[in-house]
Amino acid sequence: MEQEYQDKSLKCKDCGEEFIWTAGEQEFFFSRGFKNKPARCKECRKKNRQKVETEYFRVTCSVCRQVGDVLFKPANPEAKVYCKNCFETEFLKKEAADSAVTSQ
Repeated sequence: MEQEYQDKSLKCKDCGEEFIWTAGEQEFFFSRGFKNKPARCKECRKKNRQKVETEYFRVTCSVCRQVGDVLFKPANPEAKVYCKNCFETEFLKKEAADSAVTSQ
């Protein structure tokens, strides 16, 4: 027996506005195995997806002194921070040194 869906009025947990969860949307949700009703209206869902913006932090490379942006805030102002090129160079040096130690 196929279930009949009817439009339902729901309240958005972000903006508090009522929105209609259409019968077609319900059929789509349940056909995909989703168990929960949507908690946000379409506009707030869209805003929520866009909110995942990345925050960058301005730093100066410890080696070449080039200014750049990184995806993390250095916890310690004295910590070494590298630009992409210097990081790769330092990483390759460390990798080569580690390789030399393990091959002995």
